[in-house]
Amino acid sequence: MTLNESFEGLKQFTFAIQPLSDKEWTDFSTIWQTGEAKRKTILTSKGETEKTLYYITEGVQRAYYLTADDKEATIVFTYPFSFSGVADSFLTQTPSLYFFETLTQSSFLKTSHSKVMELLDRYPNLERLISRATAFALKGALERQVELQTFSAEQKFTTLLTRSPQVLRLIPHKYLASYLGIDAATFSKLLSTIRV
Repeated sequence: MTLNESFEGLKQFTFAIQPLSDKEWTDFSTIWQTGEAKRKTILTSKGETEKTLYYITEGVQRAYYLTADDKEATIVFTYPFSFSGVADSFLTQTPSLYFFETLTQSSFLKTSHSKVMELLDRYPNLERLISRATAFALKGALERQVELQTFSAEQKFTTLLTRSPQVLRLIPHKYLASYLGIDAATFSKLLSTIRV
């Protein structure tokens, strides 16, 4: 993807959440720079405060929680074309409870917390952008919480594949099983018996 295509994607994604004036977009677009990371790169570690907001243009990432006995629980996946990072740590500037890593070679645009905050102080419309993006993220998190607590393993599996069928070829199955809150054997069984 070219740099122009990356910025055009960022513009389309941003404007779908909250349209900006020409001046707002110009100033917002200037705070981003390109970045990339190899597969299995930790971008944020537990205990670090997230200072970076990413706009993903290539690759798959995940945030995960690591238990005291070193068991990983995948919280969320991100892939093009969306904002990414440890959102709660970024917004509150408190230490992250999660690790954020690339699962594949990844390319992105990135900006810093301080640059975002500087623009929010200048442009109330950009504050609306962050507020709306946060609201959509909260809506998704609550829907996922209902799925985790009330859906059967089969319902979780079918819901995931209906919503995001590409994940089977992009993400290792052990991480998908963790994300769904089911064990790897159950995931394999569902994979061989359910067609979506």
